[in-house]
Amino acid sequence: MTSRARSSTSRLAPLTAEEAEQSLRVLTAVRAAIEAAGGWLPFDDYLRIVLYAPGLGYYSAGATKFGAAGDFVTAPELSSLFGACVARQCLDVMAAVQVPEFCILELGAGTAALAADVLAALAAADRLPDRYLILEVSAELRARQRARLAQLPASIAARVHWLETLPAEPFDGLILANEVADALPFKRFRIDAAAYEEIGVIAQQGGLALAGRSADPVLAAELVRLLDGLPLPEGYVSELCPLLGGWITALAAVLRRGAVLLFDYGLSRPEYYHPERSAGTLRCHFRQRAHDDALWYPGLTDITAWVDFTRAAEAAVDADLAVAGYCTQAAFLLATGIESMLAADCAVERARLASQARQLLLPGEMGEVFKALALTRGLDATPLGFRLQDLRRQL
Repeated sequence: MTSRARSSTSRLAPLTAEEAEQSLRVLTAVRAAIEAAGGWLPFDDYLRIVLYAPGLGYYSAGATKFGAAGDFVTAPELSSLFGACVARQCLDVMAAVQVPEFCILELGAGTAALAADVLAALAAADRLPDRYLILEVSAELRARQRARLAQLPASIAARVHWLETLPAEPFDGLILANEVADALPFKRFRIDAAAYEEIGVIAQQGGLALAGRSADPVLAAELVRLLDGLPLPEGYVSELCPLLGGWITALAAVLRRGAVLLFDYGLSRPEYYHPERSAGTLRCHFRQRAHDDALWYPGLTDITAWVDFTRAAEAAVDADLAVAGYCTQAAFLLATGIESMLAADCAVERARLASQARQLLLPGEMGEVFKALALTRGLDATPLGFRLQDLRRQL
């Protein structure tokens, strides 16, 4: 998602009658879950409802999420240059793997903009994958993806297949995840009087509120491992995503030989849990506005947290994957030749491409906030996109 200044919820656009009804249904489900849990619901369980509950959650209901008409804009929607650069990385892995059947698996394909651009670029290079798999949990998004990719030539579209779970058998190829890890349900915590509190959600008259309680032994032990000895102030709030490690492990289990390529906004652990980042990294999006109230418009608001890339790298090593590269999105795009793609016969088109490239590359836009992480198995050389910059020492 493009980097935007946070705004007060008082400036958010009012809801339509249909949106208000949808949010009320989600609120009712949350309040029922709070009651069933004894009056206090862990924050990650709250996220499982408001983001993923079938027919209710943000990612499973039918609202427009991506692009100018939605809540946020991702790099593939911003410009086809992003997909063209990712396609060059795909070609690089194809050349290194040299297997009879090469598959690409994209997780959470959104509008299928990345899939369409990657497939078009690979077709132009006469190097289409044998299969392009899309794992999508949202039936509504699967329908949109099918409609978009059906516009490709039939010989290309026929290679695309949809999954509801990870493949049952390992494959050789490439796994793509653009802005997926940030949407995994995460826990929130607060340091209070030298102790750790877990933040959860309670019901109150007319709505919801946040409330803390002592972290359970498992969470407390993990926080001690991560934070003990750091000069963090009392009242410090941040996030922890226990699911991230298991998610990486699951991806490693289906990759026989090839690479996992992650793009997301995030930080290495020393930057993530920095004393000055005292309010955490939680980020909410509604109609192109960013704010930090995760209880506002439940079910209609995108809620994410930045990715702890150190946690992802640790899980990869434990799962026998090599951490082959870590860099900024800008460095990845430059290494895969984005500058060579800006030439055009028409001056207007050159200006349009240059404007898109600036948004993808500049530090104040997406260039440095977003990172790229390459995890490989059975590859010796550094992947193409990671040869310009190596930030692995920060992990």
